[in-house]
Amino acid sequence: MLIEVLLASSVAFIITFLAIPPIIKVADEKKLFDLPDARKLHNRPIASLGGMGIFVGFFIAALLSVSNSFNPEFRFFFAAAIVIFFLGLKDDILVLSPQKKFIGQLIATAIVIHLGGIRIDSMYGLFGIAGIPDVVGILLSYVTIIVIINAFNLIDGVDGLAGGLGLVSTIIFGSYFLAADMAAYAVLSFAMAGSLVAFMIFNYNPAKIFMGDSGSLLLGLVNAILVIKFIGTGYSAEAVIPIESSVAIGFSVLIIPLLDTLRVFSLRIARGRSPFSPDRHHIHHLLLHRGLNHRQVTITCVLMNLMFVAMAFLGRSMGPNWLLFTMILTAFVMVGGLVYFRKPSPKLIVAHSYDTEKDAVMIQKPSRVLSLQNEAAVAEQ
Repeated sequence: MLIEVLLASSVAFIITFLAIPPIIKVADEKKLFDLPDARKLHNRPIASLGGMGIFVGFFIAALLSVSNSFNPEFRFFFAAAIVIFFLGLKDDILVLSPQKKFIGQLIATAIVIHLGGIRIDSMYGLFGIAGIPDVVGILLSYVTIIVIINAFNLIDGVDGLAGGLGLVSTIIFGSYFLAADMAAYAVLSFAMAGSLVAFMIFNYNPAKIFMGDSGSLLLGLVNAILVIKFIGTGYSAEAVIPIESSVAIGFSVLIIPLLDTLRVFSLRIARGRSPFSPDRHHIHHLLLHRGLNHRQVTITCVLMNLMFVAMAFLGRSMGPNWLLFTMILTAFVMVGGLVYFRKPSPKLIVAHSYDTEKDAVMIQKPSRVLSLQNEAAVAEQ
């Protein structure tokens, strides 16, 4: 089984590493760029088709290493991955409306749940609840998968961030499945990890290419499948390696993208805006406002994620309720510190000069104060 995992991760790495330079070249020739604007953090056109390289490497490696005869559900996982990849690719090139993206995500999620059999069928001891009705389980499954898909899509705002967090999660899940003798899911995890390592060589700051929606949506779908399988397997008394408070530990692996998405969505809804409307309130924006650069933001978020995983593992005897409460409280205290004690942005004051006191009285136009958060934002104002 270890040989299969090493083969899958190596093949995924090699294919992705070889695929991305031609993708960058084609994107340059066809002008397929993610253009800078006042909201985005880059200040030059950058290709946003890195998801193509990730998908090709991951897909071929997983197909070569997973036996469909022993794992029939995987053909449906691959089908859902194709749907979500082309949905993201179309959005990278043509830009889809939020409604169309949501419908595409629903289709991919339905394939995973109803054909692939990946669903939540219990509360796994959360709130003292075990079994739940099928209707409730299916509804929770839809919500969970779609939230995770969008969480990785929204956290992809700084060079290396989505890839770094995805690498952490896939390695952790893959290591568990490897130890639990679940070869196919270990291969799925490490095939994605291998592709991400190759991609991050080109995406690490300063980025030569972005993963785009085609990459981030695929990464979210794969992690949604892995975390639901991880929680269900770890909770089962028949598991080779049962895990106490598996739901809390699974949550901790994805805590940075999940809590950031839920927090930002809540803020937007509270302000009467669409939850999908863009803004600059994500965790990476807050860290940038503290004066960190792209590399420092990525490293900080990855280390924070690892800290929460360690906290969850060491505190698993607390039970899922207290453990989740402790992690969420800790996370919001940390975010609150970034919000209320953040380093003030430097200001550019554009003032009028007057030759005489009479001119100053006659001209009443006020000065402008601009926040210098990045060059693109200043240019737009």
